[in-house]
Amino acid sequence: MSGTILIVDDEADIRSTVEFNLSREGFRTVTAERGRDAVERASESPRPDLIVLDLMLPDISGTEVCRQLRQSPQTRSIPILMLTAKTDAIDRVVGFEVGADDYVTKPFSVRELVLRIKAILRRSSSQEESAENLNLGVLRIDVEGHRVWVESEEVVLTALEFRLLTTLVKRRGRVQTREALLNHVWEMSGDVTTRTVDTHVRRLRKKLGAASEYIETLRGVGYRFRPDVPSP
Repeated sequence: MSGTILIVDDEADIRSTVEFNLSREGFRTVTAERGRDAVERASESPRPDLIVLDLMLPDISGTEVCRQLRQSPQTRSIPILMLTAKTDAIDRVVGFEVGADDYVTKPFSVRELVLRIKAILRRSSSQEESAENLNLGVLRIDVEGHRVWVESEEVVLTALEFRLLTTLVKRRGRVQTREALLNHVWEMSGDVTTRTVDTHVRRLRKKLGAASEYIETLRGVGYRFRPDVPSP
């Protein structure tokens, strides 16, 4: 597997360790020590295929970096893996809320980190979805272009949110357990829990606005995209 990874961390030893191991796996790496530099380099061409982002940076927080990247049309679809010493559950939730695709805590296993990066890139480049558009009620999805509209207004989704939505849509009418969504959308669970699924579904619903009611919650079971949403 190849691609360009932007490593953002103010600790030189962490940057060197991650850079060395990713280079061994065939990745090209670029680095940044500060949050503002990360935002700038993520916008430069060629853009990185994935960003490994520390939360505790000397100028602006990794959370703010993630928020800015998600707000820019140029960088909003770049997958982000947060790598941080913050281990509290609330930090993990906030990370996912601002658009992170995965979250790894320090100290970390280099092997696990590399596997998680590969899994995220595999999800991002997956071509298993049909290239045709999906139109359901007020919701329109351009699968190939990774774009979503609700009532003709474009909605910005992260790569993981987009995969979660298309998984539910393509399996509409069928209940998806949290475990099934973890296996298909996240691919490798690790310390990713069912609470992660709930957090992403909640955030996805908020972004979908008028189309949020299309995703049903079945208590104690999981989620389902309503089968009665009309197609044009």
